[in-house]
Formats: sequence, C-alpha cells, structure tokens
Amino acid sequence: MNAAGTIDRPLTHDPMKQAPMKLFATEPVGSAIPETTTTHSGANFSRQNRTREMQLQPEALARAHMHDRLREADADRQAVRLIAARRMQRRAERASLRARRALAMAVMN
Repeated sequence: MNAAGTIDRPLTHDPMKQAPMKLFATEPVGSAIPETTTTHSGANFSRQNRTREMQLQPEALARAHMHDRLREADADRQAVRLIAARRMQRRAERASLRARRALAMAVMN
C-alpha cells in the first residue's frame, strides 16, 4: 500500500525526506518564519519553528484569557466602587436635607 502520510502518522520522520511545507495564500509574504532555513546538519528548520510556535500557542492563549479576566475584574471593581460612591452620595444628600429641615424647624420655633 503506497498511501501518503498524515500529520499524525507521517510517512517518515526524517525531515529531509518529507515534502517541504508550502506557504498558504493567506500568509503574508514577509512572514516571521522563513520558508527554508537549514541548520549545520542540513535539516529543514522551518518545520521545527512551526512546531515550537504551535506548542507555545496554548500559553499565549492562556495569557490572553488571563488578561481578559483581569480587565473584566478591574471593570467590575470600578463598577462596584461607582455604585458605592453613588449610594454614599444619596445618603449624604438625605442627611443634608434632614439637617436643613431640623435647622428650619429650630428657627421657626
């Protein structure tokens, strides 16, 4: 059986015998990952870079989620502070009205 390998089960693990990875049409021309970079042993290094990037993606995703959660928590804290400040302002206004009424009653009597 002469079937081509898949990503999970490549035909060979030797990078020199594997087909070179092609750039997608959507990938920018000046990509940060060079298409063909060879090391001193002659192995195709770009495939190794992509593997490292893919391994670091969950960490980057976790950092992004953590950043979002921290921003949401900060916004929630600000909202709670604003609600408390408005509540205290209303309480102070009612106390001020009571004091003015008490003063007016004292002056009238």
